[in-house]
Amino acid sequence: MRLTPRKEEVEAVKALLEDPTFESADQMAKAVIKQVGEILQMRDWVALVHTWKDGSRGLNWAPFGNEAEAKSFANKLSIGGTCHLVKLYAPGIMLANVDGKKGWKGWCFHPECGHAPFTHSLASAARGACQIPTCPCGKFQQK
Repeated sequence: MRLTPRKEEVEAVKALLEDPTFESADQMAKAVIKQVGEILQMRDWVALVHTWKDGSRGLNWAPFGNEAEAKSFANKLSIGGTCHLVKLYAPGIMLANVDGKKGWKGWCFHPECGHAPFTHSLASAARGACQIPTCPCGKFQQK
């Protein structure tokens, strides 16, 4: 799996690595692993779905970071049959749409909001208040 680290992902991990409150390397390592897991949940992936020549279900492989990577892998296979690509939508984004993703690029930067842009009502050309009933946000702020 090829990954291109994104700026907000690097910043989140750097914040942990520079945090002086960890009492041990084990404690920091656990926090980094949890953070990276959460980061990877915010990405869409691609799966390679295989069927045999007779039409029966074959083998499946995932995750791939993008379609080109999945196609490259499929071209290297020599097992016969047909391969198809399936987009795997990020489970973290689905949860963040409801729960919020505070400080995440593309989500509201109001300290108490963090919801996705589509949860904000349209106020002329700019987005307005968040439509999640429990959210105190007044404006969407794109950084």
